[in-house]
This record gives sequence, structure tokens and C-alpha cells, in this order.
Amino acid sequence: MHVFEGTVEEASVRLADPGFVAQCAKRYTATHDRAPGEAELRSWSESWPALVRVLVAAGLHDLHLLLEYELPGSSQRIDALLLGRRAGRLVAVVIELKQWTFAAPHPVGAGMLMVGDREVLHPGRQVGGYVAYLNDWVPAELDLEVRGLAFLHNASAELTGHLNALAVGGPSAAFPLLGADDLPQDGEASLLAGRLRCADVEPADRQAVSDFLLAQHRPSASLLARVATTIEGHDGFRLIGDQDKARQTIHRAIEATERGTPGHIVAVTGGPGTGKTAIAARVLGDLCLREDANPRLLSPSGTLTQQLTRAVGDTAKGLISTLTTTLPRGLSKDSSIVLLDEAHRARTDPLLRNSEFPDLFTRLIRDCAALVLFLDERQIVRPSEGTTLDELRRLARARGYTFAHIDLTTQFRCGGSRTYLDWIDALLSEDGQAPVWQGTDYDLAIAGNPAELEDWVTTHHHAGRSARITAGFCWPWDSPPTPPLMPEVSIPWTDNTGDHLWQRPWNSGAGGILAGTDTPGRAFWATDPGGHQQIGCVYTAQGMEYDYSAVILGEDITWTPTGWQARPEKSRDQSLRGVSPQQYLRYALNTYRILATRGTQGTRLYSTDSATQNQLRRLASGTRP
Repeated sequence: MHVFEGTVEEASVRLADPGFVAQCAKRYTATHDRAPGEAELRSWSESWPALVRVLVAAGLHDLHLLLEYELPGSSQRIDALLLGRRAGRLVAVVIELKQWTFAAPHPVGAGMLMVGDREVLHPGRQVGGYVAYLNDWVPAELDLEVRGLAFLHNASAELTGHLNALAVGGPSAAFPLLGADDLPQDGEASLLAGRLRCADVEPADRQAVSDFLLAQHRPSASLLARVATTIEGHDGFRLIGDQDKARQTIHRAIEATERGTPGHIVAVTGGPGTGKTAIAARVLGDLCLREDANPRLLSPSGTLTQQLTRAVGDTAKGLISTLTTTLPRGLSKDSSIVLLDEAHRARTDPLLRNSEFPDLFTRLIRDCAALVLFLDERQIVRPSEGTTLDELRRLARARGYTFAHIDLTTQFRCGGSRTYLDWIDALLSEDGQAPVWQGTDYDLAIAGNPAELEDWVTTHHHAGRSARITAGFCWPWDSPPTPPLMPEVSIPWTDNTGDHLWQRPWNSGAGGILAGTDTPGRAFWATDPGGHQQIGCVYTAQGMEYDYSAVILGEDITWTPTGWQARPEKSRDQSLRGVSPQQYLRYALNTYRILATRGTQGTRLYSTDSATQNQLRRLASGTRP
């Protein structure tokens, strides 16, 4: 997908039309079902003319230009892509556009910069990622040569010099950063073309451009081999027992597609810690070793996607990606196996859809040979999300597909304690009738106050163990995404020493690895240094695990002798606005179950509601303090 395709000369003419950017925005909206943001529109209006003026000055009128070119199999977009030929070979020049006038090195993140309060990739690193991506995904028969650069059209020579110096000695050094002083519009055309890495590039014929645009993009053999090798050697993706049996069941569907019979749905169900994600990753590795493979591992959870991509490596982007409502490109009905982890988070809109089955799933199975879904129905936390085993079985029957179900019963989280998981399931059922805790194989207790909760987490952190605090979404969340974060989780309490107030910030909302010093980005709150100092929520904890888990139950659910009572008015989660108390109760109980099953070694619970806190103490009265 792209919002403009034509020669540089044609782009120059179109940019003279005041309505050109609006037309491009309309095309973008039609493709993505959402309009581009104001900042993006402003960037297009300012950066496109600056680039095209330089390209014209360089005498590159007849080269082909794509604006906002979406990378195959990905939602990432290249600002501008030039196409031409050199010695009969197709050449693509990636151009990243920046309006920056200021950027500073990131205090702790290698390859990162701070632009104002935003954490961003170094432009050379960004271009390098795009170049590698095209090399990995464009069919080898096109014999594409890929080059790249960044054009910071508002930047001073001092800034571009500083940023180029930061890249010296690293992979980003291969991709120059150019400013206005490097590309003066009155400069000699040959000099400008050379700096734009186009001195030896001639116009490509229309057929070559068409071949590039119509090519079926798929992962290269070298990419598949790298991903397979990484997964094979990763300890976190080793399977045992039921997990390996599930893998073999999935392989039977894969082998059927290889015999020329596509049309299979496999559902893998299991509670927290049963290894659903490990199976998905391992099967992806298996698929990467197969001839002519074209697999995908998708998840609706951006947190999980980013964690998996980091574990496997950046080269896996495209093979591993976040599923929203837009399907990945380049799937093959005859050969693509799609693995959908955390399927209970998929945006299926069960309360709004007009058809019997989720449109997202019907489109997915239409475009692939087999669909493997990993889910836990008790982890559905929003009315717009989720599916059920029964729905998937009916979908397969309606489409004439084979259907297989594997239920994982052995779990490896919470110290492997079946006793604890059964207890937490009973506690967080609607009637709340859990037995008194008698377990000896898991560290469970009730904290007397939030300060005690934090002391427990800090003690484990100082001992070199991972520990986190999470809470229900019962406090405001208006903090900016980068530090200083506002201490919005605020809990007063009284004991025999007087009145107290405990305040801590939510996790950062920043999208990168680091939001600031000792503050990880939201996807890495559960795993990276500093996360223990912020309070996580279900959206950053789901799919993750850590050694010790502290959970704050807010006043959105309160215990009564007849069961849990929902108080939706106490929730700050906008996605749950307007649901009935009974509907809300289901989502809230699922939320707290997720939060209470993240700790592999121990859990501490605390409720801000006095009646609930008293009941928790009664049930856990036999635990150690």
C-alpha cells in the first residue's frame, strides 16, 4: 500500500495542488479504516515538498517515487521509496524524512535518541531496519538492490554532523543522514544525485515498477533460517509433555496443507502458564524450516508481540506482528500457516457484529491454509474482544474445515502449584466461595497495606528476583508517557500509628523500550529494570510473568457473603463504560485472575475495600506473613 505512486516529476506537479495531501489522506483512510493523525498530515505537508524539490534539483525527474510505502507483512511504512535501474538491476532507495531541528542522545538506550520528550530510533538505525526488511521479504527473482538514507530537511549542519558521529562504528553508519546544507537546491545536479545515492541510477521501465508493486512478498530463505535457528536455541521455547503433544497435533494440520488439502482450524486452550506462547513460537520455528514456508505468528497484544520480537530478533518483524483489524499482507491460501496467540484478545466485537462469526477470523481463514489459535476464555477482559472454543468449532463446521482441539492442563507458572491455581479460580468465580488456603507449595499471603506490599516487592528486587505490583484500573491515568510520571495510584489507609497515604505512578505509556531513566516502555514494564517502581495494569501484565506478583484489588469489585458485587462506576477503563454490573463482573474477575497468576514463585494480595480485605485475610489466615 502507498498513498502516491508516480514519477518525481508527476509528484512535483501534484504537490502544486492544494488538495493533494487531502487526497492522499483519503486513500490512507480507505485502506486502514482510520484517518491519519494531525501530526502525520502536517509532516506530509512539510516534508514531501522539501524532498521533491531536492529530487528535481538533482535531475531525478523520471525516477519512480512511492510515498508512505507500507512494508510487506507489516504495518510499518517507509516515508519515501525511489525506484530506478542500474546496469539492468532494479534499485530501491529508502528515504526517511524528519522535520527535526533538535535531537539528543538517549541517556541509556543505545541506538536511541530523545526528540523533545519523545524516545525515537536513530534515523540511520530506522533506515537500516527498512533496508534489511526489503532484502528479507522482496522475492529474490526481482534481484532488488536496496539503498537508504535519511533527509532531515530542517536540521542544521551541526545536528546532522552530531547524529552521523553517533552512528560511527555501528550498522547505522552505512546510511547517511543529510540536512538542508548537504542538499542545497542550487547545488550541482550530479553532486545532489550522488549524495542521494542515485548518481548511477537511471529510470526504470514501467514493467519493472509494476513487477515490484505486484510481487508476492514473502520471507526469504535466509530470514526463515535465522528465525528457526534462534527459536531452536532459545531455552524459553523448549516444550515438554502436553506442550509437545500439542505441537504434534498442529503438525498434522501443517502436513495436510502440504499434501494439498488446506482448510484447517486448530484451537489450543489452556490456563495461565500452560505454555501457549512457547508452543506458538516453537511451531513458528518448525515452519521456518519447511520448504517454501510463509508462516506468521500474530498476537492482538502489542506487549507480547514486542517481547517475542526482542527474544527472536528484529529480523523476525513481519513474521511476528501485532494483529488489529488489518490482516498481514502476503499470505498464501495454499501454504500460509497463521498462529494467533492470545486469541482471547482479538477484536471480534461480539456485541456489535451482524454476522454469526467474527469478521476478523473469517478473513484470516480465507487467506491462509491453516489457522491455529491459542486462547483462554477466562482471559477475556473487554466486551469488544474474545472468542470461545464453541464459536471456533462452529466456524470450522460452517466453512467445511477440519477442527482439532488441544487442552493444556499442566501449568508451569505459580511454582507449578495446581493448588494455588484452583484456589485463585475459586476465589475469583462469581460466588467467591474459595476454601481457606492450605497450600504449602506456593508463597501466598495478604498484605496489610500498600506500603507492606511494596516492601515485599523491593526486598525481592534487591535479592535479584523479578517482582512487580499491578492493580485494577480504578485510578486516573492522565500521566504523560515519559517521566516524570504522575503518582496517580493513590491509596490512603489508617493503622495504629495514624493516617497514611501511598502514591505511585502507573507504568509508562511510551511505545519504545525505554521511556526514560529507570522507566521502561509499556511493553517492557514486566521484564526490564525500573518496572518495579511503577504499577502495571492488565494490558501490560497479560502474557507476561515474573517471580513475585503483588496485586491491588480496587473497589470495582467487593466481596459479600453471597458473592462478588460489581461496582462499574469505580472503574476508569473507558472500554468498559456502559456495560451492566453483571457484564462488568465477568471482565473484572477475569482481570484480577490474570494479575494474580503472573507470579511464578509467590503472590501478595491487597484490597482497598475493607470487607474484601477482611475476607482475603480470613481465607489466607494460615499463610506465612
